[in-house]
Amino acid sequence: MSGDNLLGLPETLLPEDTAVMEALAERSPATAADLGELVKQFPTSSLLWALLSEELWAVGAVLPSYAYARVGYHRGLDALRKGGWRGQGPVPWSHEPNRGVLLSLYTLRRAAEAFGELDEVKRLGDFLQMSDPRAIDAIEATIRPVTDQPVTEAIIIRGQD
Repeated sequence: MSGDNLLGLPETLLPEDTAVMEALAERSPATAADLGELVKQFPTSSLLWALLSEELWAVGAVLPSYAYARVGYHRGLDALRKGGWRGQGPVPWSHEPNRGVLLSLYTLRRAAEAFGELDEVKRLGDFLQMSDPRAIDAIEATIRPVTDQPVTEAIIIRGQD
């Protein structure tokens, strides 16, 4: 039992999704369009939904980022339950197949904060902390900063009459 797991609950270690990882490697670096195609092929992958959420967040598209994170969150819960998780216990970031679930929790929490959904921010923060107290720092060390670019740009050229 680790110092972080005071109840002695077993860790949930999700199985590796080789097909998803191979598809991501083939499209590296994956664009939002690539990720959109991949989630159609692998709709149960919380990792793909979280990465798509992250791509849109990085360009300031908060609402779509929230929606994709929400799907990733629910797909992640499905995967955790299938993996034997019963609503509590460690989900370690160090186990790479768990990262999609944890990244979905993080991206959903961040988007909920942008909307001022404070109860959801707290609940998701607690969930992340309970899953792995080191997850938030690990995620924040790997994500891209938000760019100043708008999602769409319009250029207006005005001529003289």
